[in-house]
Amino acid sequence: MKEVGGYLTPDGRQIGGTLMEMRNITLRFGGLVAIEDISFDIHEGEIRAIIGPNGAGKSSMLNIISGFYTPSAGEVWYKGSKRPAMKPYEVARMGVARTFQNIALFEGMTVLENVMTGRLTHMHAGLLSQAMWWGKARAEEIENREVVEKVIDFLEIQKIRKTPVGRLPYGLKKRVELARALAAEPSLLLLDEPMAGMNVEEKEDMSRFILDVNDEFGTTIALIEHDMGVVMDISDRVVVMDYGKKIGDGTPDAVRGNQAVIDAYLGVAH
Repeated sequence: MKEVGGYLTPDGRQIGGTLMEMRNITLRFGGLVAIEDISFDIHEGEIRAIIGPNGAGKSSMLNIISGFYTPSAGEVWYKGSKRPAMKPYEVARMGVARTFQNIALFEGMTVLENVMTGRLTHMHAGLLSQAMWWGKARAEEIENREVVEKVIDFLEIQKIRKTPVGRLPYGLKKRVELARALAAEPSLLLLDEPMAGMNVEEKEDMSRFILDVNDEFGTTIALIEHDMGVVMDISDRVVVMDYGKKIGDGTPDAVRGNQAVIDAYLGVAH
């Protein structure tokens, strides 16, 4: 059932209007075409999955969304406006945060210190006031610390908050990276293979946290994931890529029954 500017999910959740739209995106590296003329949108409040076999161009698409790559052709629209070419930190200031396929944390810093780095886009005080910790810098520090502590509690990592990240097992590191991204209070959260390398129990925990982030914070989430069970369980809509092209787009049930998607994943012809 469609609503103006959004839609209703099968479980009755109201999804808002379009937050981001990728219009005819093409990405070339010399003679290599990584993405070819792909269009799709991301709605406010939904969990939008981007899937496909290895080499399909998924991470390249995420890098375009987050500003690491500039498309060779096409347009990125965000919150109703065409987005010009931007650096990643400029995109972050617009409310887009992400995690990475390969964990990118500061191993020698504590969990708390790592999560605090997610607040950098909210720090505006000058160097002098920061060094002296007075005035605006002190007020910002208190406010940012409150946000970070709430995120730490929400993701149930209180007991390791003062532990250096380098000592943590892989699954907890992934959760800390999610915490750092969430601390930025993003409008759009990008997750690059959040379940990669996890065991079944860790995947269940991460799936629960992703759903809770979407439900309790109202955060719009776009994720890349290879575990199709996870994708079909937690996603509202799925876009499927193969060799840089879009071959499917719709609800998990619609994508699951798409023959082009089945062929791409199974490597068979019918």
